[in-house]
Formats: sequence, structure tokens, C-alpha cells
Amino acid sequence: MATVTFSASSLSTPPKPRFPKPSKTLIPPPPPRFSSFSNPKFNLKTLNPILSRSPAPVRLSDTTSDLIAYENSAPSRSLKSRLHNGETLYGLFLLSFSPTLAEIAGFAGYDFVVVDMEHGHGGVSDALPCLHALAATRTPAILRLPESCPTWAKKALDLGPQGIMFPMIDNPKLAKKAVSYCRFPPAGVRGSAHTVVRASSYGIDAGYLSNYEEELLIMCQVESEEAVKKIEDIAAVDGVDCIQMGPLDLSASMGYLWDPGNKKVREMMKTAEKGLLGTKKNAREGAYLAGFAMPHDSPDDLRSRGYHMVSGAVDLGLFRSAAVEDVKKFQAGLKKKASDNEKENAKEDDEKYWSE
Repeated sequence: MATVTFSASSLSTPPKPRFPKPSKTLIPPPPPRFSSFSNPKFNLKTLNPILSRSPAPVRLSDTTSDLIAYENSAPSRSLKSRLHNGETLYGLFLLSFSPTLAEIAGFAGYDFVVVDMEHGHGGVSDALPCLHALAATRTPAILRLPESCPTWAKKALDLGPQGIMFPMIDNPKLAKKAVSYCRFPPAGVRGSAHTVVRASSYGIDAGYLSNYEEELLIMCQVESEEAVKKIEDIAAVDGVDCIQMGPLDLSASMGYLWDPGNKKVREMMKTAEKGLLGTKKNAREGAYLAGFAMPHDSPDDLRSRGYHMVSGAVDLGLFRSAAVEDVKKFQAGLKKKASDNEKENAKEDDEKYWSE
């Protein structure tokens, strides 16, 4: 029987593994100190003190909740403050409810975007992603309601747009009701959930109740003969900031649905414009005039007549025009190619005839 022997060295305790000493470069650097939060660049009077520990977004005192600012961002002025400064603002109507198109509109440089719940397919839940996209580009959003009622107004305002547009305001009584839908009691009838909704940054903005009235732009649409006759009284209602003219519905109410550029419709529009502009004492007092450009009435025409808010297009209309033109261009190329081929074939046949 074989005997197995072991050497003394093989039975000894194995040596401990040696690891290199850690390099100083492997030591993680200390966490950054947000010293700027102890001495902020902005006046964060509406910031809840509990947020001072983290670099959370803060809302500027002169903007509404659809303009989120960060510490290194430049302050944004609200629509109302820009109108008070005499600026003319240029905007777009969004009917697609596409957040991507909303974002493109913001990056393109529009001063505001109207998310249209009256003629667009979407409602409040569809509008919210569009407001998120516009906020990312620091572009103010205006929500147009499908009808003038407290329920729609309440749900729209809780999203925190800079402006709200009420359709079919035919008299001062309806205008007063519209304003009341935007005010909390006792000044109005708006339901309150300001501690948790987006308009108050989900309750983080402690100054929301103090600022919301002066920041919100309330727009009433004048789009019938009856409304034009009472436009001065509508504009005089306390809280009405802007009168939005509706040329298509106005033409329909006058019996010219297929002819919004009719001479009588244009005369009625000028009557309304003259009546409203006559009520303004200066740039800060009285309602502003807003309108939508038409093929016969360009944005420059509106601006020259005293409009301070001009909407030049609808997102769906822009895409439709671009798509139709793109197809036409391609089809024209096909026709040209076919025509060139026919000419070339005719030339070859002619040469073949004479060569024979």
C-alpha cells in the first residue's frame, strides 16, 4: 500500500492575500454644497421653507404655475404684465392635443398657446400633458373651454394655465358669471382644492391665494351680433381682461357661414373693435383686444388695428397645409418625369423613322 506524505510547507497556513492601498483618486468627493440656496438669486417669497434643503423648482412671484423656473433660469413675465407694458403677443391654437406639437410651438417662439377644448377632441386630462410640454419651453398656456360653466372652469383652472377663455359671451351678465367661476368665495363660486392641485404647485406655493387673481388672464369671446352690440358693457365687467373676437361664429350668426370675409361681416368686426378700443384709457386699464387671423385679415392687419393678442394659425392647419403642399410637389415631379419620358420616346421614334 502506497504511503502519501505531505511536506511541512504544504500544511502551513496559506499567506494572506495582499491588496494594494486604495488610491486617493478612489475616494469619493464630498457632496456639493448648495450654498446658493441660503442666498437665492430670486425673491422666493412663495417657497415653502421645507424645500430649502433640495434644489427643487420654484415659482416666480410674477408668473403663474405653467411657468416653472429653476434657480439658474431667467425670470419670465406673465401675459398680463406684458400686455400692461403695451406689447403685442403672437400665439397659436392647439387642436391636436399633441404634447410634441405643443413643445415645438414653444421652442418656435410663440408668446402663448391656446389649448382648445372647444373644437379640439380632448378634455382636461388631454390638456395636462400639453401644459407640461409648454412649461418645459417656458411658454404660457391658455385653456379654451368647451362651454362657459363652473364645472369646466374649475377643472381647467386647477391645472394652472396663465389664461382661460370663455366661449359665446353674449352679454355682461354672462361675463360676470364667467369671472365668478374664476374667483374663490366670497368673490366668486370657484370650488377650492388649492392645497393639492397643479395651479398652486400641488400646495407648495404658499402665495397662490394671494396672487392668482392678479396673474390669471380672463378672456371672453365675442362671436355674435348680440355680443357686438354689447361689447362695451362686456368689456367693462370687472375681471374681464381680454375680448377675443370670433370671426367665424360671427359670420355664421349673420347668415354668412360660407363667407366670413363678407363686407357686412368685416364692417361688424370693425364696429366691435371701435367699441372696445374706445373704452381703453391707457395700456393698463380696460380690456385688451384679441383676435384670430384669417385669409382676408392677416396678423399684421390685426396688429395695425389695435389688437394686442393675435393668433396666426392652428397647429392642424399648419400641418395640413405642409402635408398637402408636400404631396403636390411630389406629384408634380412624377408628372414632369412622365412628360420628359414621353418627349424622349417621341424623339427616339422620330430618329428611328428617319434612319430607316
